[in-house]
Amino acid sequence: MFLQVLAHHKKIRIVAYDFKRSGDTVSKCFNRVLEVVLKLHQILFVSPQPIGDAETNENWKHFKGCLGALDGTFIQVRVPLTEKPRYRSRKGEIAVNVLGVCDRNSNFIYILSGWEGSAADSRILRDTVMRPNGFKVPIGNYYLCDGGYMNTTEFLTPYRGKRYHLKEWSEGRSAPQNPEEYFNMKHSRARNVIEKSFGLLKTRWAALRSNTFYPIKVQNRIIMACALVHNFIRTNMEYDPWELQIGDIFHGSDDDFISSLDPSGSWTDWCDNLAHMEATMTTRDEHQKVALFVDMTREEEDGLIAELK
Repeated sequence: MFLQVLAHHKKIRIVAYDFKRSGDTVSKCFNRVLEVVLKLHQILFVSPQPIGDAETNENWKHFKGCLGALDGTFIQVRVPLTEKPRYRSRKGEIAVNVLGVCDRNSNFIYILSGWEGSAADSRILRDTVMRPNGFKVPIGNYYLCDGGYMNTTEFLTPYRGKRYHLKEWSEGRSAPQNPEEYFNMKHSRARNVIEKSFGLLKTRWAALRSNTFYPIKVQNRIIMACALVHNFIRTNMEYDPWELQIGDIFHGSDDDFISSLDPSGSWTDWCDNLAHMEATMTTRDEHQKVALFVDMTREEEDGLIAELK
């Protein structure tokens, strides 16, 4: 009954008819299962693993120590008429702004639902980091964020005013022209995992694609439950069928985690060094490949050209 409501967005009376039960029974069962799923958050949320020196994935090997990516997404909700101005997003929808954090495998590490659609992404992140039991980032690690956030300690954002989005690097467009653009391209390819996670979440659960008649508190709990069951499916199935078509939370003392969001000059310098280092290494590798043309046979040269393409 619970999955029928979430996956197919069926109304209580339809589920009651399908299962030959009263609407009161279906409602009680749904809320009981919802409560139990939320209590399993420490089991169903994954524990991220930082990117190591041996990483071979082209999208992630440049970001040693990275734990994943985070972003906000709007999910439509139904609220009383007097509350609609607060929940109206910049897109004109009545929605909540949901903060999602995922690892590189599109499994959610943290979800916060409840902020009104009018709230800024950076404000939501600041709030959850400063909460006693909120989102915690171990010192020495970091997450990838988009330009809607500040480039603060342990939250790495792209260079502003430079090309960034994946469509800007699509076939037929020019390659990166400087270290900043090269860094933005690598950053965008890695951070795209959070967009993919939100896409899978909304595709899997029809209850998230349109508003429901539940109270706003229950609607927020449904969003979190969908993320938890999403993790359960992905960690227990050999492959995610929806992906073909389109753990525990950190624990420790407060001193081991970032508890503020202040601009950091050293973090910006680190970002600059990373951008120039990776761009220099790539340029050197390409020059080495070109040097290999010397003393090659025609067959070897054609093979290398095909590889470079």
